Amino acid sequence: MVDDFKSRGGSPWGSPPEGGNGSGRKGPTPPDIDEIIRKIQDMIKKFMPTGSQGGNKPILFGLLILVIIWALSGLYRVLPDEQGVVLRFGKFTTTTQPGLNYHIPFPIESVITPKVTKVNRMDIGFRSERDSGFTSSGVADVPEESLMLTGDENIVNIDFSVFWVIKDAGNFLFKIQDPEGTVKAAAETAMREVIARSDIQPILTEGRSKIEIDTQEIIQNILDEYNSGIQITQVQTQKADPPDQVIDAFRDVQAARADMERSKNEAEAYANDVIPRARGEAEKILQAAEAYKKEVVAKAEGEASRFLAIFNEYKNAKEVTQERMYLETMEKVLADIDKVIIDKEAGSGVVPYLPLPELKKGTN
Repeated sequence: MVDDFKSRGGSPWGSPPEGGNGSGRKGPTPPDIDEIIRKIQDMIKKFMPTGSQGGNKPILFGLLILVIIWALSGLYRVLPDEQGVVLRFGKFTTTTQPGLNYHIPFPIESVITPKVTKVNRMDIGFRSERDSGFTSSGVADVPEESLMLTGDENIVNIDFSVFWVIKDAGNFLFKIQDPEGTVKAAAETAMREVIARSDIQPILTEGRSKIEIDTQEIIQNILDEYNSGIQITQVQTQKADPPDQVIDAFRDVQAARADMERSKNEAEAYANDVIPRARGEAEKILQAAEAYKKEVVAKAEGEASRFLAIFNEYKNAKEVTQERMYLETMEKVLADIDKVIIDKEAGSGVVPYLPLPELKKGTN
């Protein structure tokens, strides 16, 4: 075809227009659209029957068109929420990512594009209103799935949901026969294992989050061993109660336990109030006793020091010391007594005096 173009003009685009590159100007020559269309028409006419030339050209042209259409049928698009699974004669070969891809056309290869971002849900221990046999509340209990034996030999009625997505579409489609059944069996097995090594009290109260985490880990390990291509995103506990036959008695036990906890808290509060005050009073008494002790000891030491000082003075001057001690003692004894001084040498024995203290009291 290129030789045919060259024989006609020396270039696949024909002769350059007047004033173009043929005149010596630099730069590419713009294509002549009309010339291109005309040459394509000439090429097609070679395969079309003209006059007496029937031959095999129409058949070859039709086969060429069919081959082109068949080859183009291998193009396929994978959406962002899908994975492409390529099958060669029905056997899984590879997976493709979102975007425009190509495979050998049918019947050699085919493609399946499952949704891999859709979050699937599996309910265990109960059925929602979408299933048959639900109660008036919209949920039907399934005892054969929900009743489990705890580590302290109690029975718990637990309902939970498992959420999962497809992480490998090839393994999901061809490594497991019943994906939903496999997820359900693995989830029930994992939950029974976790419940069997737990006591009932944490299961019913604050231990649910740990149970969910442990169960999710065990489920994922089981599914990975099967090469299931499934990713567990969450395990959510819906209900955890004692069996219906003993739930009333269990609630009584819970109420009694709550009363015990309340009484215990009240006793601890009372103890926290009384004990610090008693300790404070004891400390106060101890400090007062210590102060009294120091006071008595200091006073006794002072009296002893005073006595020793007087005794030393008494040894040096006995008469003076005796007189001073007598005067000091009489001063203390007669300090608050009204006194009258009588001189025995006076004629009548009585000396008149001016009662200055009495006058002072009257003035005040």
